[in-house]
Amino acid sequence: MDLWLDEILTTGKASESWREKAKEAALADNLRSPAWDINPENVDEVIETRSQLLESILPAFREFCLNTLQKQPQQMLPVLWELWLPLAINIRLQRQKLAHPLIQGILGVQGTGKTTMCQGLTLILQQMGYRTLNLSLDDLYKTYSDRLLLIQQDSRLIWRGPPGTHDIDLGLNLLDGIHQSQSPVTIPRFDKSAYNGAGDRTTPEIVTDVDILLFEGWFVGVQPIDPQAFDNPPPPIITAEDREFARDMNRQLENYLPLWERLDSLIVLYPRDYHSSLTWRKQAEQQMIAAGKSGMTDTQIEEFVNYFWRSLHPELFLKPLIESPHVDLVIEINSDRTLGKIY
Repeated sequence: MDLWLDEILTTGKASESWREKAKEAALADNLRSPAWDINPENVDEVIETRSQLLESILPAFREFCLNTLQKQPQQMLPVLWELWLPLAINIRLQRQKLAHPLIQGILGVQGTGKTTMCQGLTLILQQMGYRTLNLSLDDLYKTYSDRLLLIQQDSRLIWRGPPGTHDIDLGLNLLDGIHQSQSPVTIPRFDKSAYNGAGDRTTPEIVTDVDILLFEGWFVGVQPIDPQAFDNPPPPIITAEDREFARDMNRQLENYLPLWERLDSLIVLYPRDYHSSLTWRKQAEQQMIAAGKSGMTDTQIEEFVNYFWRSLHPELFLKPLIESPHVDLVIEINSDRTLGKIY
């Protein structure tokens, strides 16, 4: 981390010299500066706004890092300054232009940090005075009993997660209610630990006066692709059965398009090498086991991740998506989980 960035953790204030270094860094980054609409004419105003927001959020940010993420604030400060703060400011500007609550889609495959980013954004947006709500695509899973019936109909749906395992009508009713500023709204929640890890619906959350909804998931916003892409697909889509499964999941995506149409904006957390998500998942499971919790073996993780890649392969679905007009912002994630390009 740049030492100038670290200084604010000690003082709690953005000094004049600190602001000057921040301006230099912002203008020097010719990839991110257009994403945040920074130029020589407005850099003073942009850095001033962001600095003031950083000062106001710092105490809550320290607590969030230590208690929720169990990390030192120094580790997360670059992400806060370079991504969460400017992104929160952009989201606020979008919300101000709308006559209804903002529904922000966030797509990220396993391990890209979408849940952590949503928690960080919520912290900042609430500091700005916006009632912000997090919803995961996981919260829209069909009930345990419905998924048992689903497996009888299609034995390939051995895990929850792929297209077809969600209650789309539940999601549509919720997003429409939020869009229409209904208050209160009932937010479905899902307990992944129920039924020995099979998961089931749990007590819903009643929320009033929602300003911003952060709707995240591993294929939020993903569009169906040309079926010819499965004629010569990448591994682990290998057998004729694999290709048939991938085609069927691609067709299932059609049913999700009405959900994606409710999004006001879509952000994609894009791993530069999608294979990294397998490594990240193994690291997460190893940390859980080290903490005394139950976790999957490396072999089980590989089977699990390969199953998801066979259903919606990142190489086939993500590359065309980030080049499409459906996406408003792409945030690249390097293999070491640092931020790459933002555009």
